[in-house]
Amino acid sequence: MVPTPAMQSGAKVVEIPPHQGAISIARRLALEDVIRSRLGFLFLTTLRGTASSLKAGEYEIPKDANTVQILRFLEEGKVRLHPVLFPEGGMVRELARALEAEGLTRAEDVLRLSQDQNFIRTLGVEAASLEGYLFPDTYHFFKGLTVEEMLARMAHRLRMKVTEDLLSRAEALGLTLHQLLTLASIIEREAVVPDEMPVISAVFWNRLKREMPLQADPTVQYALGKGRQALTREDLQVDSPFNTYRVRGLPPGPIASPGKTAILATLNPAKVSYLYFVSMDDRRHFFSTTLEEHNSAVARYRLARAR
Repeated sequence: MVPTPAMQSGAKVVEIPPHQGAISIARRLALEDVIRSRLGFLFLTTLRGTASSLKAGEYEIPKDANTVQILRFLEEGKVRLHPVLFPEGGMVRELARALEAEGLTRAEDVLRLSQDQNFIRTLGVEAASLEGYLFPDTYHFFKGLTVEEMLARMAHRLRMKVTEDLLSRAEALGLTLHQLLTLASIIEREAVVPDEMPVISAVFWNRLKREMPLQADPTVQYALGKGRQALTREDLQVDSPFNTYRVRGLPPGPIASPGKTAILATLNPAKVSYLYFVSMDDRRHFFSTTLEEHNSAVARYRLARAR
């Protein structure tokens, strides 16, 4: 069978809604100009015995595909996959925007479900939200998946990555899974280069042991919804349990989704006595043991950035 002129000119995306019979599907394909004849399409489905088993979904029909090839796509359910990158340090609100941008769901539905206690419990998560419990990775979703199915897949990936061995190591350090993900998420958001993560981890562990506030900017940014924007003195006074300048210990939960490297760094801090660090540039930090040394470094690098 000869492809239609539309198919000869290039690939085409066609969406087949759920619960459509072969006649309705044939009509839609004809309207989209991807098949030449509705009757011809229906004859083929009858001949192949697949009229009642054509699958709904979004299909990317390749250039020069003919009716037989298009029918095979629908028989096999070769739907179009949308790659969604959820990076290390990503937050639920960023994921919601990414899924909406791909036309997979509404951002508001992702945000709502991520805090739905009934749904969260079905995933075996003991937390107020799914923040930090969705493993960062590149996912391939297709239209028709529910928000529940997409978030469940991401939560399941976390359970696969955080093994029983890692949980045992966390327990030996006095951390629950929730606390592990919380501290790892802060390390993830503070670090730029992976090789600094164990050192940043050590700083926070050293502070926790001394009952010093963590004073982690990313936790305040999270409380204010400021992303990675620079903080003001006023910002540091915000009344929030996530403000680690005012509240000692860990915040109530993760501020982002940590990757495997950050989780491992949390469990394996560097053997250093540092208590402070300041950004030298957009990638690296200067670490100090004493407040005097830290203040000197802050003045030095702020002056350098101001030039």
